[in-house]
Amino acid sequence: MRIGLLTEGGYPYVSGDARLWCDRLVRGLAQHEFDVYALSRSEHQEDEGWIPLSPNVRRVRTAPLWMAEDDEVALGRRARRRFTECFGELAAVLCGASGSPSRAAGGLPGGAPASEADRFANALYGLAELAREEGGVAGALRSEVAVRTLERACRAPGAHRAAREARVPDLLAVAAHLERALRPLSLDWYEDDGLGAVDLCHAASGGTAALPGLLARHFTGVPLMVTEYGVRLRTHYLTAPDAPPAVRSLLAAFQGRLAAEAYGRAEVVTAGNTHARRWQERCGAGREKLRTVYPGMDARPFAELGESQDCVDPDTLVWVGRVEPAKDLVSLLHAFAEVRKQEPRTRLRIVGAPTGPEGSAYLDHCRTLAAQLFPDEAEGPHTAGDNPVSFEEIGGPELPAAADAYASGAVTVLSSVVEGFPIGLVEAMLCGRATVSTDVGAVVEVIGGTGLVVPPRNPRALAEACVALLRDPERRARLGAAARARALELFTVEQNIEAFHGIYLEIVSCAPIRRGVLDGAGEPLPFAVPAEAHVPVRWTAASPRLAARSGPGWAADRPVSATTPVPAPEGAR
Repeated sequence: MRIGLLTEGGYPYVSGDARLWCDRLVRGLAQHEFDVYALSRSEHQEDEGWIPLSPNVRRVRTAPLWMAEDDEVALGRRARRRFTECFGELAAVLCGASGSPSRAAGGLPGGAPASEADRFANALYGLAELAREEGGVAGALRSEVAVRTLERACRAPGAHRAAREARVPDLLAVAAHLERALRPLSLDWYEDDGLGAVDLCHAASGGTAALPGLLARHFTGVPLMVTEYGVRLRTHYLTAPDAPPAVRSLLAAFQGRLAAEAYGRAEVVTAGNTHARRWQERCGAGREKLRTVYPGMDARPFAELGESQDCVDPDTLVWVGRVEPAKDLVSLLHAFAEVRKQEPRTRLRIVGAPTGPEGSAYLDHCRTLAAQLFPDEAEGPHTAGDNPVSFEEIGGPELPAAADAYASGAVTVLSSVVEGFPIGLVEAMLCGRATVSTDVGAVVEVIGGTGLVVPPRNPRALAEACVALLRDPERRARLGAAARARALELFTVEQNIEAFHGIYLEIVSCAPIRRGVLDGAGEPLPFAVPAEAHVPVRWTAASPRLAARSGPGWAADRPVSATTPVPAPEGAR
C-alpha cells in the first residue's frame, strides 16, 4: 500500500506537532510505502531540518506557509472574472451573505438554492480548478481585488453584524489569513506523479493539512482519512482572543467550513479521545465514520518500574509536566497545604520545565507562593530551612529520566484546568502509580476507574483524595496495578499502529480501483489490489415501455455494494 501522509508544522521536521506519532506510525508499518507532503510553519522550523526518516519513506515534498511565494501568474480577463466569482462566493458564505443569486440557484439540481456547505465547496473547488489551469492563484489571493471582494461580501445584504462592522485593517488581516490557508491550492501536488499515485491520503491534522487531501480526492479520486489528536478548530477558537470581533468571526467561519468539508469528504475521521470526538461530531463529522484511536506511548522506559512498583518515599506526592498556567499549580500548592495539616511528613515534588516567558513567570510565581505557604519548617525528620515543596527538572543527577520522577513518590497528581490527552497521566499509569487527577479533557476516559478524579480548581477535594491514598498503601497498590494493565491494553504504540493499519486496509478495500499495477514485464500483477466492497454505481427500474419490451430492466440510480443483491432478469431466475 502507498500512503500519502499530509502534515502541517510537524513531521518530518525536528520540531512541531504530530512529529513523534507520525514517525512511530511510519516505522511500525514498514511493509507499506509513505509519501510525505509537509507544510512548514516557520523559517526556524525549516532551518532545524528533518528527523532521520524510515527507509519506507519513498519521497518528501514540502511547501512553506510562513513565506508568500510569488507564482508569477498573471490572470487573464476571463480568469480574473472566474476568480472574483469563486472568491466572492467563498467570502459571502463566511460573511453569511446571500451571495450571487445565479450561483446560489445553480448549486443543486432543479434550481434549488444551494446549502452553505455546498456553496463553500463549490467556491473552494472552483478556486482549485482555476489554480490548476492557470498555474496558481497565490498572487490573486494577495491582490487588492481579493480585499475589495471580501469587503463587498461584508457589506452585502444579510451579512452578519460582525462582518458588517469590519474595517480596512480587519479586512487586510482576514485576507492575509485566507491567503496563507489557501496556499495549497497553488501547489503542483495533485497530478498522477504526486498525490494521484497514492492509494490513500492520511491528513495528520485537520485544517490546512487536510486541504491537499481534499484536492487530491477532488481531482483524482484518492480516498481521504483525517486524524486529529487536538481538534484544530478548537485550537483556533482558543488563539488570538484579543483580535477584533470581525476578524475572529470571519476566520472562525472559514475554519468551521473547512473542517466540515474535510469531515464530510473523508472516508474515516479519527480522534485521539472522546472529548475530541465530540468536537468533531458537533462540527459536522458523521457518527458512522468517526473512530477513536488513542495516542501510542512507548512503554519500554517504564517497564522496569511498572513491574516492580518500587517507591523511593511513600510520603511523597509527585507532579510531572510542563509548567504553565493551564496546569494550575497554584491550586496544587494550596491543596498540599491542606495535606500537610493532616499528614505533616508529606512532601511534594514538582518536576517540569517552563514553556516560554509566560511559563517562566508562572514558575517564579509558584516558587514565591510555596515560600509563603511553607516557611522554614522543622517538622518530623526535616531540618530547619527544608521546604517540603521542591521544584526540579528531568535530566538532573537525581531525576535522570521520567521514570525516576514517578518512582520518587507514592502518588502522582494532575491539577490541570485545561487538558487534552494527558500524556503524563498515562506515563504514571505505565509506572503502576496511583493517581489523583482533576476532571478535565480526556482524564476520566484515560483513567477509567483506576484512579481518583476530583473537580478542577478545588484544592480541598484534591487534598482529601491525596490524603486518602497516602493513608492506604494497599489501595494504592491495587489502583496502580489496574492502571498499568489499562495503559498496556489501550495506550501503547503497538495498539496505535494496529488500529491505523486496520483502518487503512478497510478504506482501500472499499475504494474503487483507479489504476492497474504491473509487474516488471508489464503484465498485470495478480492480487496487487484488494477486492472491492463497494461499486459506485446506482441502479433503478427502467421505464414501463422498456420493461414491456425486454422484461424487468435496471438503470443507474441505486447504490450497489458487496452485500446488496442485484435482481436478475426474469429468464435468469
